[in-house]
Amino acid sequence: MSYGIAAAATALLVASALTALLRLVALRTGFTVRRIGRAGRRTPRLGGAAVATVTAAVTTVGASAGLTPLGSGTLTLLIAAGVVAALGFLDDVRPVGARARVVVEAGAATFVVHAAQLDFLVGALAVLWIVFVTNACRFIDTSDGVLGTVAVVTALGLSACAAAGGLGPLAAILGVLAAALTGFLMHNWYPARMHLGGCGSLFTGFLLASAAVLVNAGHEALPGAGSLFAVTIVVTADAALVAVSRRRAGRPLFQGGADHIAHRLRRLGLTPAGVAVVLGVASLGGAVTALLLHDGTLGPLAALWPVCAAAGSVAGLLRVPVYGVRRRGHRPVRTAVVDVARS
Repeated sequence: MSYGIAAAATALLVASALTALLRLVALRTGFTVRRIGRAGRRTPRLGGAAVATVTAAVTTVGASAGLTPLGSGTLTLLIAAGVVAALGFLDDVRPVGARARVVVEAGAATFVVHAAQLDFLVGALAVLWIVFVTNACRFIDTSDGVLGTVAVVTALGLSACAAAGGLGPLAAILGVLAAALTGFLMHNWYPARMHLGGCGSLFTGFLLASAAVLVNAGHEALPGAGSLFAVTIVVTADAALVAVSRRRAGRPLFQGGADHIAHRLRRLGLTPAGVAVVLGVASLGGAVTALLLHDGTLGPLAALWPVCAAAGSVAGLLRVPVYGVRRRGHRPVRTAVVDVARS
């Protein structure tokens, strides 16, 4: 217990300090800095490098000191997540094609699934799920504080599930990740002074998705699938919302646009901070449901609750206009209010 508290405190403080340092370096050099919003706010995208570095460093130091042995499966997960983080960093510097990203992510996910010794069919589905959630996390990182808040809650929920299942090393990694993300959030809350970038969003998404698979490996199909969905309910619902919305509007799926959950909530009158809080609360509900499904407190049919909640939310948010309205004698007017619209 004392090690866990010390590791979390260290990760939080070091991540916050490193994020601030990387921000200064980026602003002085112009490295991965983009102008965000109508005011042209200069916001670096190096926050993910701080989160990934601190998570790996604190976990490795703890393992080297013999305080929390990693084990082969957990070490494989950490190495694979590092590879995905490096891919995201390259994407921040010079955009990498979607096909190349998916190939690398699938390869990294395959190593994790192989280490978990899952059956072929279950393993193949797990790889697809990991790749999907990894990219869904990247896509939802479109508004200040959203991904950081959702990821902190998700990591804590998965950490509780891992601890309940006797997966101490995995629980420790997830706790350190949550602490590092909290330190980063000090700089990412509206108005953000730093963003995660592809490095942080892909690293976070991959680590959370892989951990969710490992936590639910060996459980019954329906509760396990329900727990997987519940703990990632926000990013999954956002991906479904965007896919359906763009399909109905005849827009390319990977074109990008201000049509995510965060954008639609802004259209309904929420502030950027309010959006992050609302989505954080939704993630908390999903995490609690996943934990109760995981330990058997809720029966298998309870797995349908998050599915119905997500479907209802997507259906309701599809009614919020985001692609613009055409007025007589005018060009289409963009109606979404957003700071960042990367995907």
